[in-house]
Amino acid sequence: MTPRTLVITGGFGILGQAVARAALAGGAKVALIDFAPSNRAPLPGAIEIGGVDLSDEAQARTAMDAAAQALGGLDVLVNVAGGFVWQTLEDGDLAAWSRMFTLNTLTCATACKTALPHLLASSAGRIISVGAGGAVKAGAGMGAYAASKAGVHRLTESLAEELKGRVTVNAVLPSIIDTPTNRADMPDADFSAWVTPDEVAQAILWLASEASSGVTGALLPVSGRV
Repeated sequence: MTPRTLVITGGFGILGQAVARAALAGGAKVALIDFAPSNRAPLPGAIEIGGVDLSDEAQARTAMDAAAQALGGLDVLVNVAGGFVWQTLEDGDLAAWSRMFTLNTLTCATACKTALPHLLASSAGRIISVGAGGAVKAGAGMGAYAASKAGVHRLTESLAEELKGRVTVNAVLPSIIDTPTNRADMPDADFSAWVTPDEVAQAILWLASEASSGVTGALLPVSGRV
């Protein structure tokens, strides 16, 4: 990863922190952007920008510009920011559909748009977004979430075509990530089958590296042992 510069949205969360730790260990410079006002577990060496609503273009642009200035430019955007809801259409409320679109699809598009001027100035521009295996084949109660993550998949493919030869654009599609929240929600599951945050982070960093220079428009499953 040396000497690449990365900005990670949703950087204060479990997956964002895993990507940041791995990138820093590899010699990269890292900035974290998050909606939360502060990181409860600050990472030494990382630049942290909290309190940013990434669905707001002006806030996102200000944060991206600040990250680029602090890092001396941006090579890689990693879109981790997002949210999840499980509810059936029959019993749920339609507000969840707007909420999932805002948290997952719109934040991804806004982050890409505001980071793009900096990525185009790099000789190694990369965009890596976090999609979802559950958006390829959605189960019951997954409609709103899967539809919003399918939007991330289609944005990835479309943007890869737009930016071909200039910036590579790819997405990783995790299955169930082994987090404390998921364990609490599914206490009877086989946790050993799930993909770990570190495994997802390694896939993301491969797509951020020079080794993946010939890959764009890919939707990479990171399924663990599911």
